[in-house]
Amino acid sequence: MVRDLVIESEALTKAYGPHVALDSLDIEIERGATGLLGPNGAGKSTFIKTILGLIQLTSGQGKVLDLDIRTQGDEIRKRIGYMPEYDALNPNMEAIHQVRYSGELLGMNPGIALQRAHQSLEYVGLGEQRYRKVDTFSTGMKQATKLACALIHDPDLIIADEPSNGLDANARNFMLNTLETTVNSGNRSVLMASHLMEDVERVCDNIVLLHKGKLAAQGRIEDLKAIDKEVEVHVWGAASKMEDVMKNRGMKVRREGRVMRVRHEGDNTYDEIIQCALSAGSQVRRMHDHEASLEDLFLVIMERLGQDVKSSDDLLRGI
Repeated sequence: MVRDLVIESEALTKAYGPHVALDSLDIEIERGATGLLGPNGAGKSTFIKTILGLIQLTSGQGKVLDLDIRTQGDEIRKRIGYMPEYDALNPNMEAIHQVRYSGELLGMNPGIALQRAHQSLEYVGLGEQRYRKVDTFSTGMKQATKLACALIHDPDLIIADEPSNGLDANARNFMLNTLETTVNSGNRSVLMASHLMEDVERVCDNIVLLHKGKLAAQGRIEDLKAIDKEVEVHVWGAASKMEDVMKNRGMKVRREGRVMRVRHEGDNTYDEIIQCALSAGSQVRRMHDHEASLEDLFLVIMERLGQDVKSSDDLLRGI
């Protein structure tokens, strides 16, 4: 079966002098929604700039929408909608003309660009606000305007960098709904970089995880979560002692207070947990297979990479 790839790279490498920002990446991203994850300094921004054809590779090769990133950057950018994390709007422009101008920069006829600007702003929920200046907008409205700029030319692929960053609950929900609709109803692909695991899991079916310029994981979220099954155990009394007993037996344990998550190693895992509880004098109140989240998957991968963190925010925000 031929795979429908929107981004692919082979031994993709980018170095700035002695610093290697991207280290021989072999990546395949299929049509649909993919989350781009990684700590600060992992290489996410460099990867985005590289696939947009904005910076030259040191070695390797890559394609976006079957176009060569080394030689066809201009054509790639015409078929991609890019929503940057940083502030890229003119505060003195009315939203309608900001979006229209984005279309003209891509080579659209001014009349068509204006028509498409109206449609794009309506799509992102700003139809009634389109004649307001950008500097009067809330953070959520500015994010929506950036998305409208990215969508004006009906691109095949949208790259959204931290699209829900700084938004309140309502604006965040609307942004994620819009991205979901773009993928599911609009038949478009999205590469979404975000530090919010819940948002990535809601919009995306696949992830690419970078760490120190290397590829740490890629694939379907559901498939990756199935690799490390865990049992969630709620205990009462002597929890620390029980944790020590399990670890002494070679069991993999993650603990937060009275709740422990134990690596599922086989059919006898439940029996071993009970034996450890008896040995420690602990009472098991509840025990069940844990429904893993993307946050859990991220922490497991980071643990394997030697990162001792309690949550994704610890690592992704550089705290």
